[in-house]
Amino acid sequence: MSSIPISQEGYTLMQKELESLKKQRPEVSEAIRLAREEGDLRENGGYHAARERQGMMEARIGFIKGRIAQYNVIDMRTMGGEKVCFGATVELEDVESGEKKRYTVLGPDETGFCKGSVSVLSPVGQAILGKTVGDEVVIMVPRGRVEYEVLLIEFNGPAFAAAD
Repeated sequence: MSSIPISQEGYTLMQKELESLKKQRPEVSEAIRLAREEGDLRENGGYHAARERQGMMEARIGFIKGRIAQYNVIDMRTMGGEKVCFGATVELEDVESGEKKRYTVLGPDETGFCKGSVSVLSPVGQAILGKTVGDEVVIMVPRGRVEYEVLLIEFNGPAFAAAD
């Protein structure tokens, strides 16, 4: 994928996470250095834990750096319309049970920051994109095929507040 949608708030949070991880590098390097001084590395739990933390941290840094280059940052305050698209909050009703669900359609890297959100790339996100109020949507879930009706589409601006 050449372009990944993300809200301005999501982009800010990803940048903050990247900066936080970079600031942790010296601390992790120091933990590795101190663990090395303890002797035999083969049975040194502290050393192996610090190395594992370093590996996971560097992998996340690399992931975020790669993604930032692909982001298409979208100001959700400018979003609107009658069809479901990135930034829309959608209310769906299960045609069979009458159960209602609300989702805000966001980018794949920011759904963890916003409760009640769904990735634009997920099966649910893909199924509801382009739909209008009154449309029926079929979504395949682990329990099988579920039919929903689109009850409401609204655009509320930022889906969540970026932490300072």
